[in-house]
Amino acid sequence: MGDPIPGARISPADPRFPLRVVGLMSGTSHDGVDAAACELRLAGDTLTLTPLGHLSVPYPTALRDELVAALPPAATSAEAFCRLDTGIGQTFADVAARAVAELCDGSADLVVSHGQTLFHWVSDDGPSGGSAGAAADGSASAGTGAASGVVRGTLQIGEPAWIAEATGLPVVSGLRTRDVAAGGQGAPLVGLFDALWLAGRPGTAVALNLGGIANVTVLSGTGGTGGAPVAFDTGPACALLDAATRHVTSDRLAFDADGALAARGRVLPDLLARLLDEPYYARPAPKSTGKELFHLSYLLDRVGPAEPTAEDLLATLVALTARTVADAVRGTATEVVASGGGTRNPVLMAALRAELPGVAVLGSDELGVPSQAKEALAFAVLGWHTWYGLPGVLGGATGARHASVLGSVTPGPDGRYPPGRGAGAERPGRLEIARAV
Repeated sequence: MGDPIPGARISPADPRFPLRVVGLMSGTSHDGVDAAACELRLAGDTLTLTPLGHLSVPYPTALRDELVAALPPAATSAEAFCRLDTGIGQTFADVAARAVAELCDGSADLVVSHGQTLFHWVSDDGPSGGSAGAAADGSASAGTGAASGVVRGTLQIGEPAWIAEATGLPVVSGLRTRDVAAGGQGAPLVGLFDALWLAGRPGTAVALNLGGIANVTVLSGTGGTGGAPVAFDTGPACALLDAATRHVTSDRLAFDADGALAARGRVLPDLLARLLDEPYYARPAPKSTGKELFHLSYLLDRVGPAEPTAEDLLATLVALTARTVADAVRGTATEVVASGGGTRNPVLMAALRAELPGVAVLGSDELGVPSQAKEALAFAVLGWHTWYGLPGVLGGATGARHASVLGSVTPGPDGRYPPGRGAGAERPGRLEIARAV
């Protein structure tokens, strides 16, 4: 065997040895790329995650403008799609190379890339094929009378070949589509991470991510209460807040920093009632959504011709997010562990706590997982599962017919490929967060 490629580290196939992984994530806020590096080692049924650090890199302004212009409800073209797939792939590659150099001392084993979601196709009338979909309870649909909210496809862009070329490492990508093919929602996929991480906490723990869209993992089995975890999107978190902020400030502000505008406003009951009348909220879990539904035009249609003040509009949207998250877990959650960009909005966090009296609402940092790195770390853990041929979803969590090994693998330039199930790894039962390096 020749000399290893710079940046690559020859790692044992045995899961008991540490695998150094870089997770890459760009969520529904479409503002840039988060990278988190960690070492993952299996001992018995415990997967130990040692954080190595994280970084966030904003998209170049021109690339973000192109991306936003192509998002629903806008139309796009094959040329624009190709340009975005290449530009985002190259941006992810640059961030991955930085993460290997700066967070991993120049040596890593694997990169896991979520990519950038361009479209999440949710149908109200079910799929046309007899076995292509699943009902909301995870059972196979018969092709007619399928439950609304069936996901027929999902599209994440950012060509992984650029990442493999830039880092010299194998890349796991396209993790959502396999779950969709098995009849699942394909989102959120953090349920496995949450279930392993919060296993054994007393009562019923809920993991909450406040990104563009809010999602929860409800660990109904925590503390011995029985039942399988379920993961689903509750509705908008920052998607409508950010869109409204750009609108009312004529793009001067991209978001309401610290909730400063919302803090000066008052909640408008009539507008809040119109927003809460959205049918999505009444759908049973598991379910998923995105900016295909919750975008500026959607909001302005419900606001009507007489726009409220900027402060009142944002205060009402804060109330919407807090109410819909709380309604999704009310009467179930004894503890909510929150992460994501929305946790930096104190007005939103205060509104959520007010909606859930008696429920502890804490940040993921308090349990050892940096809030802004959580999703990138979660995808690193999913990639670890793919590396060893293990399913990356929990049975029933997304509504899929079965749990699947997720993603596709782009080999590094040396042809290195995951060892798969033959490595003898068993699925972990818990995730332990070690002290950050």
